[in-house]
Amino acid sequence: MSDPGNYAGSTDRSIGQLVASATAEMSALVHDEIALAKAEVRQDVKRGAIGSAAFIAAGVLLLFTMPMLSFAAAYGIHNLGLGLAWSFLIVAGAFILLAALIGFIGLRKFKKIKPPEKSIASAKQTAAVLQKAKPHPRPSIAADAIIERSGSSLAKSIEGGSGKDSGKGKADAVARSST
Repeated sequence: MSDPGNYAGSTDRSIGQLVASATAEMSALVHDEIALAKAEVRQDVKRGAIGSAAFIAAGVLLLFTMPMLSFAAAYGIHNLGLGLAWSFLIVAGAFILLAALIGFIGLRKFKKIKPPEKSIASAKQTAAVLQKAKPHPRPSIAADAIIERSGSSLAKSIEGGSGKDSGKGKADAVARSST
């Protein structure tokens, strides 16, 4: 059988052990939430990069190929019997349609980018739990009891002070400073 002091529900654990355990668990929770957020953002960055590449490709296509292909296509259509002006308009319209198609593909990729929903939900859930968790109030202990238990030089100086009232005032000051 296992030692009952080794599991989280044990009442034999000291306050230091409980604080260390809570700190370790909170640290692990924060690290896990950060890892989840990184994974979600990484996916969205990849989608954004693909969408950006599509827009860049559309721009490069329009800028660098348009003049050469436009002249070649326009003169080719002109050789079929249409006027030169109509030939250039047909070629320009074809390039505009091609750029619109590539831009539409890029826009669809950008619309697939979503906020990191799992990380947001997890952070909201953690915040809700932490808002409900309140520290247990310390039991009110009379200042005299604290002084008697401490056995410190402060207790001796209070007892040996000038009069009972001055000792009581110091004890009240100690009680106020300890809470």
